[in-house]
Amino acid sequence: MIINDILKRYRQGDRDFRHSNLSKSNLSGMKLSNSNLSDSKLTDAHLAWSNLERCFLIKSDLRGAFLYGANLSFVKLKESLLMEADLTKADLHGAQLHKVNLEGATLSGAILTWVSLYMANLPNVNLCGANLDGINLRGANLQGANLNWTNLNHARLSGANLQGAKLQGIKLKGAFLNGLDLQGCNFSALDLTEAKMSGAKLQNSNLSGSNLSNAILRRSILTKANLNNAQLQQVQMRGAQIIQGNFMKSNLTETDLRGADLSFSNLNLANLTGADLTDANLHGAYLWGACLNGAILKNTNLTGASLRDADLSGVNLSEAILDGVTMPDGKIYL
Repeated sequence: MIINDILKRYRQGDRDFRHSNLSKSNLSGMKLSNSNLSDSKLTDAHLAWSNLERCFLIKSDLRGAFLYGANLSFVKLKESLLMEADLTKADLHGAQLHKVNLEGATLSGAILTWVSLYMANLPNVNLCGANLDGINLRGANLQGANLNWTNLNHARLSGANLQGAKLQGIKLKGAFLNGLDLQGCNFSALDLTEAKMSGAKLQNSNLSGSNLSNAILRRSILTKANLNNAQLQQVQMRGAQIIQGNFMKSNLTETDLRGADLSFSNLNLANLTGADLTDANLHGAYLWGACLNGAILKNTNLTGASLRDADLSGVNLSEAILDGVTMPDGKIYL
């Protein structure tokens, strides 16, 4: 009766269905676009392939709802409950989901481009393979979430909780990851070009083979991080802490490493052409066979470092600290 009444009113032009009780109702394939269903109860409702485009569902209860393939584009779901809801292949592009609770929800294959999930609660949510290009996830709780093969290009993730999240094959080109705790994460062979990661905690992380060209990692912590064979051209790493980092065979061409701490790091065979190492600390670092052609070493601390077989063409060593350095010819600088 309630469903028939709503559909009749909808055909007559009515769009105000606030406070409706549609729990366990079958609304599959139905069109209710531009309706106001705020503060409604839709627990365990069947809404597969339904058209809810531009609907208001503010503070509505959709726990356990079946929304497979539903059109939820530009829907306003602020503070709604969507725990355990099935949103597989749903179209949520442009939707507003501020402070929505999606704990345990399934969003595999969902379209979430330019969605706002600011401060949303998403622990253990399944977003595997979802398209989240440009999504706003600032301050969101994604602890234990499945983000494997998810497209997070240009996403805003600053302040988000990603502890225990699955990140295999994730796309993060141009994403905002400032200040995130990503210790021990596996970002190997990922596209992180132009990513914003200033202040991020990346200790013991695996970034081997990743492309971080033009990324921003100012004041980031990369102690014991693995950046073997990574693309780091023109990266901004000023003030970063990269103690005992592994940069073997990495491309650091024209990278800004001013004031960075690279002490005891492995830079063997790395390309540092044109890199700015002003005030950087490379105490005890290994630079065997590294290319430093045209690098800036003003006030750079190379105490005890090894430059065996390194290319120092066009490098001015007069202002560098060279106590105990092994020079390219194998001799110790005294």
